[in-house]
Amino acid sequence: MRPRLLPLAALFLLLAEGPAGGQPAASPAQAGQVMLTVFLRHDQSKTLAEIRSELEKNGFFQKFPPAGAEVVSWYVMMGIGQVVTLRFPAERLRDVNLALEQSAWGAFRTDFYPTYDYKPIAEAERKKK
Repeated sequence: MRPRLLPLAALFLLLAEGPAGGQPAASPAQAGQVMLTVFLRHDQSKTLAEIRSELEKNGFFQKFPPAGAEVVSWYVMMGIGQVVTLRFPAERLRDVNLALEQSAWGAFRTDFYPTYDYKPIAEAERKKK
């Protein structure tokens, strides 16, 4: 099954625009970085042992995440699978994609969502009230 990737043009438009009025800018350490949330949906036609075997055969934990990608969060969502949020330099997007194609396919169906950290914005809004 092919992954569903939201239009990359939208992701790069978000990167090209500066922060919206009154919103905090990205820190210098995060400049040029993107965040991507990946849904690793369990193939429910397989048992957990079969999924694990597929991941081991594909070298999933050696290939994902690729070098240069920071794991921001990695959760299991019961009944769905795993949800991983990564932060990495925009030019490493291809590496992230390849790591998933080479190691996750067969065990998971994959969905991708451009992501950003809203927490500092929400906190700033709360302080205004």
